[in-house]
Amino acid sequence: MPISPKHKRIIRRWVLILGVLLSCFLFGFVPWFFTHILTRGRFHYPDPNDGKSPVSYGLNALWVEFSSPDGIPLKGWYVPAASEERGTIILCHGLNRTRIEMLPEAAFAHELGYDVLLFDFRHHGQSGGNLTTLGYQERLDVLGAVRYARGELKSARPVVAWGISMGAAAALMAAADSAEIDAVISDSTFLSFEDTAIHHLKLFLHLPGFPIAYEVIHWAAWRGNFRPADLDLEKAVDRINPRPILFVGVEGDRRMPPAIARTLYVRASSPAKQLLILPGSRHGEGFNQARAQYEKSVREFLTRVPAGK
Repeated sequence: MPISPKHKRIIRRWVLILGVLLSCFLFGFVPWFFTHILTRGRFHYPDPNDGKSPVSYGLNALWVEFSSPDGIPLKGWYVPAASEERGTIILCHGLNRTRIEMLPEAAFAHELGYDVLLFDFRHHGQSGGNLTTLGYQERLDVLGAVRYARGELKSARPVVAWGISMGAAAALMAAADSAEIDAVISDSTFLSFEDTAIHHLKLFLHLPGFPIAYEVIHWAAWRGNFRPADLDLEKAVDRINPRPILFVGVEGDRRMPPAIARTLYVRASSPAKQLLILPGSRHGEGFNQARAQYEKSVREFLTRVPAGK
């Protein structure tokens, strides 16, 4: 039995309505909900150091509590140098990790004679806060750690911020804001918030940049109370110049390819800048996968960092 013109109009109307509803769901609700999970969700990625503490690495650490400049309570460990300190290293962990990720780096920095402060970022581990911004607001946590180390703990300069992934972004952003940070070790960071959002949506979900990635960028920045253009590590490097930066990448890292480290290295103007591309494939695991090479480069880099004022 043929379909009447009236029924065809009804079917077309319902197809149109369903198409509109599906478009609203895919291009409206999905990006909005995804950014809610990204910024408000709390997830701990399994870490090889889970269950460990500074004692596991032979470190005598003090529990510390301090606040970021915007009042977020932060918790961490302070490991004073065993003898006359060479300076202070602030360790900054990655997204969905905690300070325990940085325990191997803390042991190494302590061995070199540095005071070490490692802490949980806001909305991570035991620290307060209810929002993650992939490095933008977290830069304030790094600044809080630096001021606490220098003010309350009387730690020595130079102050070096050493971060992995999101922690590297936060360290670079903090150094761009404050001359109290004398140098940065930036391990597996990204170029900009916009660039990494588009890249990750293509890599994991095979989605085009337009329109979903741009909606994710908008909503995540809106939730985090910043402009997407504000989280730009190339611009941060410009503001850090001419202070030294060690850029680290992992050759097979699909999330933050080594081309990012190379691009930022070219952007830096310090004669003491350094580039380290390590073998391996796992994002942010350069220290664990090629430790001897990593440690050698850090030792060399730190000898070139001026003492600061």
